[in-house]
Amino acid sequence: MASSFAELVKEIKSCRECRSLFGFEPNPIVSGNQNAKVLQISQAPSQNAHNISKCFNDASGRKLRGEWYKIPDEDFYNDNNFYISGIGHCFPGKSPNSGDKEPPKKCADKWLKQEIKLVNSKIIVLIGRYSANYFFPNKDFSELIFNNQKIDDKLTIVLPHPSLLNQKWFKDHPDFETKRLPEIRKIIHDILYCLIL
Repeated sequence: MASSFAELVKEIKSCRECRSLFGFEPNPIVSGNQNAKVLQISQAPSQNAHNISKCFNDASGRKLRGEWYKIPDEDFYNDNNFYISGIGHCFPGKSPNSGDKEPPKKCADKWLKQEIKLVNSKIIVLIGRYSANYFFPNKDFSELIFNNQKIDDKLTIVLPHPSLLNQKWFKDHPDFETKRLPEIRKIIHDILYCLIL
C-alpha cells in the first residue's frame, strides 16, 4: 500500500508485472493530480495510447471530449480537472477476435482502491461495460448508465464507451443522447467550472 499519492503514481508507472502475460513491454499510463475534480476510469489504454503515452487521443476520445462532455482538449488534459486511469493501466494487446484483450483483473485489484482512496475527486466517471462490471458486477449495464451511482459514497456516473463498436447500444437506447447525456454533461460542467462545490 502506497503511503502517498506521489508514491502510488511512481509505483504504478514502474510496474512491469504483466510483461510475460503481454509478450511486450508494459507501459502503465495514468494522468492527473491528487486533487483532480474528476476521477475517470475506463477499461484500459488503447494501442495508440500505449504508443504515445496519452489516453483518449483517438476518435473515441474526440467524441468523449467534444460531443459528450463538450469541453476543449486543454480542459480534458488539465491535470487539475481529470485523473485518468483504468481497470488495466496498460494496453493489454489485441484480441484475435476483435478489439483489445481484456485487461488483467489483478491490475485493478492492486491499484484502483488505492487510487480511489488517494485521489480527492468530486465524482467518479466509469467508461464502458468492463469498468462498470468491475465495480457493479450484478447490475444491468443500461440501468447503471441511466441512474447515478455511488462508490465509497462518492457520486459515480457510468458511460458507455464512445466507440463506433457500440453503435447497436446507441441505436437501442436513443434516450441516452437526448436525455441522459445532457444531465451528465451538466454535472461535468458544474464540477469543472466551479458552479457547484
